[in-house]
Amino acid sequence: MNNDTIFALSSAPGKSGVAVIRISGENLSKLFKRISNKKKFDNRHAYFINLNDNDGELIDQCIAIYFNAPYSFTGEDVIEIHTHGSPAVIDKIFDFLRNFGARMADRGEFSRRAFYNNKMDLADIDGLVALLDAQTDKQRISALRSLTGQDSIKYTNWRNQMIEISAYAAAILDYDSDDLPVNIDKKILTKTQKLLDEIKNSVSGFRAVRALRNGFNIALIGKTNVGKSSIFNKLVGSNRAIVSSVAGTTRDIVSMQIDLDGFLVNLSDTAGIRKAKDKIEKIGIERTHNEIANADLIIHVFNEVPKKIAEDEISVVNKADLLKSKTNRRVIYTSVKTGAGFDRLLKTIKQKMHDLMDTTESKIAINERTYELLNDTITELTNAITKYDGNYDIFAEYVHRASDNIGKILGVITTNEIADMTFSRLCLGK
Repeated sequence: MNNDTIFALSSAPGKSGVAVIRISGENLSKLFKRISNKKKFDNRHAYFINLNDNDGELIDQCIAIYFNAPYSFTGEDVIEIHTHGSPAVIDKIFDFLRNFGARMADRGEFSRRAFYNNKMDLADIDGLVALLDAQTDKQRISALRSLTGQDSIKYTNWRNQMIEISAYAAAILDYDSDDLPVNIDKKILTKTQKLLDEIKNSVSGFRAVRALRNGFNIALIGKTNVGKSSIFNKLVGSNRAIVSSVAGTTRDIVSMQIDLDGFLVNLSDTAGIRKAKDKIEKIGIERTHNEIANADLIIHVFNEVPKKIAEDEISVVNKADLLKSKTNRRVIYTSVKTGAGFDRLLKTIKQKMHDLMDTTESKIAINERTYELLNDTITELTNAITKYDGNYDIFAEYVHRASDNIGKILGVITTNEIADMTFSRLCLGK
């Protein structure tokens, strides 16, 4: 790890009332004395200072705080300068720090240093990334669970169990049966199966956690001219989609993010499904099928009561003010003209979301990286159980590989590629 003194803007870029500049490195007391113009200072104490450049010219009036190692975010000495959020002031302070030998931090470099100084593991970093990306309250809660180490506790517990299982398996090979606990072989297999089931249960929530982190995908589908765009505009509260009596008006995907009950929703209005008349319309219909494949919920819009209703869809008959019969209770009847049916439609959407998403409160927050490693873990544990033929040497090797996968999730066992992918998702100043 590079031990250069690094700095970056930790607050949002652009004009603001206050900007926070973070500095990290080894033994920064000399730099803090220069910044604060104080010979003695206390750790974690906010000082109101006049920050002057090397020519004695005032740069700005600031608040400066010194965090001594290891009691800081990175585990190194850290200085925070709270200054006015003027781009000119920030650039001037950056020049001042460069003259002192510091350099601009790379993306995620502060968190990388926290990781290498054992202040955070990779599961915590995943939570930090998710928290910085959080747009709704539910996303905030989920991200904080990871950031505060709750996921790490579960991962560590799983890994410790695997190490213990491997140790017992190795002991069977090295000790006489009289020196081992009774039925240790059966106990090992039972414990491995229980652990496997627990991990499978957590992975089963990947779809829900992904929807929570990235947004719950809802696709409006149906034939042309059934009113999908009108329903889309009604749900998002604006005229985002073109509404016309001409069939095939929507030739591409129109999407918007909305907040429903604290969940981020990606709502998409798709091209009407029919036989394409030209190349552009064909592309639009192909994209509709892609939206359907990626949707967590489909709202199927009709202009008459359908003969068959899919159990995993919400069936909506639009322009209900023109219908004479509304006998099918499994269908939601809406009218953009009168506003009828939209309360029920929203209630149904929210219920479908909660049916899937509420389970995430008891699940670990799995992203694409951890999902792949957990699936590899499941494969190794499954092999340990199904391929067991009395050879505990092979059994222990499978379990050991499984524990290595969990170690990669935590960063206990890592490669540069895994670390680089994780930290590159962070911004400067983190």
